Amino acid sequence: MKKRILIIEDEVSIAELQRDYLEINGYDVDIEKTGDKGLARALKEDFDLIILDLMLPNIDGFEICRRLRESKNIPILMVSARKEDIDKIRGLGLGADDYITKPFSPNELVARVTAHISRYERLVGSNEKKSKTIAVRNLVIDKDARRVWVEGQEVTLTTKEFDLLLFLAENPNRVFSREELFDRIWNMDAVGDVSTVTVHIKKIREKIELDSSKPQYIETIWGIGYRFKV
Repeated sequence: MKKRILIIEDEVSIAELQRDYLEINGYDVDIEKTGDKGLARALKEDFDLIILDLMLPNIDGFEICRRLRESKNIPILMVSARKEDIDKIRGLGLGADDYITKPFSPNELVARVTAHISRYERLVGSNEKKSKTIAVRNLVIDKDARRVWVEGQEVTLTTKEFDLLLFLAENPNRVFSREELFDRIWNMDAVGDVSTVTVHIKKIREKIELDSSKPQYIETIWGIGYRFKV
């Protein structure tokens, strides 16, 4: 069965170009030109990925992304002519999986779409099989046994380090602020402040990253928080 993609884009020529390249590569593509109609279809119908422009009539891409993330976990690829880092950070912070600036190569778009759908399918497949482990590149997390391996070697985490790593890994590509992580992991047992999160992230990186100064698993989104990359 073909994968379904929804393009929410008000520039018809761009949307049609994206559709043509995606259809050539075997995707089934629908287009909506306004934010409100795009959001309604994205919420009502089942798509495998959303290509979302930022500047749209009626409802902008940021609001659409925020609304979708309340109930959908499918990949969202933001597209915009705006190159400012603040827009990228905001989009990723709202739950977008990727951000690509115009103009871009249609082949690059197809490659990113294919990569994100493949990653999502691996995650969903793991959940459907009720897998007790999360495996991302060289990292393996056994949820029930509460054990972690990096490149086949077991590493020892404290209770809170494991809880924090597992929570991030179970919510991949989503950005969480330090405040959110503090509330989720420490909750009413918390002693201290949100700097506790920073300290634990540092310790986790030292144990699971090959180079903690260039993390490949837990990424810092400056000014917002952290996300687990897949």
